[in-house]
Amino acid sequence: MQVITIPVTPFAQNSRIVICNETNQAVVIDPGGDTDKIITALNDRQLDLKAIWLTHGHLDHVSGADILRKHFNIQIIGPQKDEVFWFENLPMQAQMFGFTPIAPFYPDIWLNHDDVVSVGKLSFVVKHCPGHTPGHIVFYQPQYETVIVGDVIFKGSIGRTDFPKGDSQQLIKSIRAHILTLPDNTKILSGHGSDTTVSFEKQTNPFVSGKFG
Repeated sequence: MQVITIPVTPFAQNSRIVICNETNQAVVIDPGGDTDKIITALNDRQLDLKAIWLTHGHLDHVSGADILRKHFNIQIIGPQKDEVFWFENLPMQAQMFGFTPIAPFYPDIWLNHDDVVSVGKLSFVVKHCPGHTPGHIVFYQPQYETVIVGDVIFKGSIGRTDFPKGDSQQLIKSIRAHILTLPDNTKILSGHGSDTTVSFEKQTNPFVSGKFG
């Protein structure tokens, strides 16, 4: 497995290209914009893009998804269906975040807790982790000990919960149940900022470390 990180938009959101090295098949997770950069990276490596996976519906994570879906004639998969509120309100989000106006669009497939999604020979387990948003999911690849978490948890921090339908207690519960229970060596690839590990966050993250310290 190979993961290429492309920070996009002024929000420096970490769009990820996940590649199965055996098949050269790939998915893009959370294409938040700057689709020209993502398309160039895919074409330069001659990757076979199979789908777009989304962790949640905030515009800085999805604004390029419909463009890529149409460009490559592929599906948008995820997040969980409780996130439909954010897709319905994409025009409001664009105004709120200062993005170019965007029409509502919707995923082709909603995902649920413990679903499995695959690209090439790589399989990822879906974990529903509400709190930052109600339908937020993460993608866990056990063989390579990697979890792609969107805005659930960051190095030393956690996702915001002051947006509509955010819930701080629910978010902390999600992190403790579905992130910090993963093997300590698991790499956490967040939607913004640096990568981290489960062990590091257990020991140092002031929002969630107490139970594990």
